[in-house]
Amino acid sequence: MSEAPRAAAPSARLQKLLADAGEGSRRGLEQRIRDGEVRLNGSVATIGSSASEGDQVALGQARYKVVGRAAHHRSLVYNKPLGEITTRSDPEGRPTVFDRLPSVKGGRWVAVGRLDINTTGLLLLTTDGELANAMMHPSSQIDREYACRVFGDVDPAMIQRLKDGVELEDGPARFGDVVDSGGDGENHWFHVTLMEGRNREVRRLWASQGVTVSRLKRVRYGAVFLPHRLRMGSWSELEARDHQILREDAGLSAAPERQLSLRPLKGTQAGPARSGRRKAGAGKPGPRKPRPARRKPQGSKR
Repeated sequence: MSEAPRAAAPSARLQKLLADAGEGSRRGLEQRIRDGEVRLNGSVATIGSSASEGDQVALGQARYKVVGRAAHHRSLVYNKPLGEITTRSDPEGRPTVFDRLPSVKGGRWVAVGRLDINTTGLLLLTTDGELANAMMHPSSQIDREYACRVFGDVDPAMIQRLKDGVELEDGPARFGDVVDSGGDGENHWFHVTLMEGRNREVRRLWASQGVTVSRLKRVRYGAVFLPHRLRMGSWSELEARDHQILREDAGLSAAPERQLSLRPLKGTQAGPARSGRRKAGAGKPGPRKPRPARRKPQGSKR
């Protein structure tokens, strides 16, 4: 009887590990790797080198061992307003959803799907890249729900066509469900669900029937609903148990992957503290200046 294949051991790029250890920026460390200043298990490292748990990394006089621990990830719900884009930076200088998020140590926020500049509502963000990729993949069959105000005449035959499927320029598409949510005149509200997240898919589906979406808001992504009391531009962090439920719904193990970091070896000095240490016999440092009060992250509900 053959043994089940073992999961591949986690690894991380050297520049990321060294940057997290305080040895400099990733870009600067990439150059130091090119210059041959970094060694991995005694050999000169190259760009693209990765390290796994138990490996040893050296940079100058600093010596590290790669250690692993169970990753601690965070996830939050953000109520995106109009006019913000779902990207980290914009050449046109427009505001992005990341401008309002709390800082995160040893990781970064990853958006689970995107919302275009004219769409509001629920944006799920996480530091768990594995979860984000799984939730966005069509094979996970995780649905999204939108509230949309439609301008134009909508009849039962049109709704049935949208549920059966229509041909768009990038292939067939359909709504999983369409629910009439009321309205007056030609402006009518509907709640629709999708099993995928192609670019502007909700708007394009309605446009295929000759009607226009005048307002669009995402209200649910899988098991996560947009909280009623969460104001636009604000965020709410999920509990650890909620994060586990999301992983299970996406077909992942409840326990996230191990997270790698560098631990200085005994007898070596590592990180930026090297240059700031006082020599023996040096005078005592002067009184510390009072620190300014910390500002709460913009958009925090706390």
